[in-house]
Amino acid sequence: MAENAPLVEPVSPYAGFTQLAPSDEKLWAALIQFGGIGSGFIVPLLGYLLLGRRGPFVREHAVSALNWQLTLVLIYFVSTILMIVVIGYLVFLAAFVLSIVFGIIATQHAHRGQLYSYPLAIKFVSV
Repeated sequence: MAENAPLVEPVSPYAGFTQLAPSDEKLWAALIQFGGIGSGFIVPLLGYLLLGRRGPFVREHAVSALNWQLTLVLIYFVSTILMIVVIGYLVFLAAFVLSIVFGIIATQHAHRGQLYSYPLAIKFVSV
C-alpha cells in the first residue's frame, strides 16, 4: 500500500444511479420547472427526490424550482395575513404573476441547457 494513498475512496453522490443522457436531463429539468407553475412545490419536490441523483443538471433545476416554490408558499402565507389590509391582495396578485413569468423563463433556460436562478428565491434547499 502506498504511503499517501487515501484509506477510503471518495464516493460520488451519483454512484449507483443510472445517469440521464444530456437531452433527457434538459427535458426533465424543463418539465420540473414548468410543472411548478401549476402544482406548486409538488412537482419540483418529486423531481428532486426521484431524479436528483440521476444527473447534476436536473438536480440544479429541481433545487432551483423547489426553492422558488417554497418561497412562493411563504409569500402567499404572508399575503393572506395581509389581506386584512388591502396590500395583501396586491402582494398575492404580484406573486401569482411572478410565479408564471419566472416559471416560463426558467423552463426556457432548462430547455436550452442553461442554469437558472430565480431572482427572489430564498435558499431553503442547497445542492
